[in-house]
Amino acid sequence: MTREEQVLKAMLEAVDTLVDDFDLIDFLHQLCDRCNELLDVSAVGIMLADPNGGLQLIAASDEHTRLLELFAVQTDEGPCVETQRSGTARLNIALNAPGETARFPRFAEQAQAAGFRTTHALPMRLRRQNVGALNLFDTRAKALSASDAQVAQALADVATIAILQQRSLVHSSVERAQLRAALSSRVVIEQAKGILTERWQTTPDHAFDALRRYVRAHNASLTALCQQVIDGSLDTSVIERP
Repeated sequence: MTREEQVLKAMLEAVDTLVDDFDLIDFLHQLCDRCNELLDVSAVGIMLADPNGGLQLIAASDEHTRLLELFAVQTDEGPCVETQRSGTARLNIALNAPGETARFPRFAEQAQAAGFRTTHALPMRLRRQNVGALNLFDTRAKALSASDAQVAQALADVATIAILQQRSLVHSSVERAQLRAALSSRVVIEQAKGILTERWQTTPDHAFDALRRYVRAHNASLTALCQQVIDGSLDTSVIERP
């Protein structure tokens, strides 16, 4: 498959989310996967704004990135936080350059400890409405090309449209409920990952990959599957182990 075909596939997947049974968590994890594939970056994280103007981590491509993004939320520091507030992209940030990271020294230190050397933050924005931010990480001192930056912003824009389209279908109170449900789903998913990690003696990333492969193969809900793992109503031997 050519790069152009991969980009088109990613766009079509985003358009396919404009349905009644839109699964926000699964969609954003899928977006992380597509960014990894198309942009040749090491990791991806996605944050969405909550009704109070704060940020919440919703999806990450791996466990190290999830913990780093949680740190950014807790300390209210980092390029993703800045981008969500300003609506402006921050590209090619060298995490070991004093001038670049003076505004977020704690985040830069944590990111380097996780093995990352470069980061990029792109806004998820439509007109004046900032939905969140897309964060890209690289373990190499590698700049994002102009064409890759365009693809990354296009993916962020399509994801933003998909989210806002879904929200526009319902009242604002349901919009808040959707975000609360997404955050609750994240907790359920993390609990299920922890159970399988311990049971299989594997990593959280491998456990999560196994869960996602199962729901894709059975056209099931990721959150529902994870709840079944937690309450023991599913025999986890039916899930293919990593």
